[in-house]
Amino acid sequence: MGSGRGKTCCAGHKGQMARKGHKRKIGFEGGQMRLIRRLPKVGFKSAVHLDFAVVNVGVLEGLKDVSEVTPAVLRERQLVNGPQGITVKILGDGKLSRKLTVKAHAFSAGARNQIESAGGTCEILKD
Repeated sequence: MGSGRGKTCCAGHKGQMARKGHKRKIGFEGGQMRLIRRLPKVGFKSAVHLDFAVVNVGVLEGLKDVSEVTPAVLRERQLVNGPQGITVKILGDGKLSRKLTVKAHAFSAGARNQIESAGGTCEILKD
């Protein structure tokens, strides 16, 4: 004759879950400290953080047939990975012995010093 769910309608007798209109909060564990609050908080992500694809000056020495280094050239030679518009920073690790015109979004002080002492120029790109 009916659904077989009469009287308490499968909610049990009395108690929190038997009450009309009760809604369980997401992550509620019956009064135990929730998992999300038990786990350690790790890391920080700054809203103004910039991701750079870094290239060392020593790598630029290996580009023998190029006199002007740009992010497009570095991507073509597969020295820069990541999304198409990623910013490129040149770092000063390695040696540079020839004149190059290097165009990038940022330079470290050591990289700028090495490029200019070899007779080259550093140009900062604005995107």
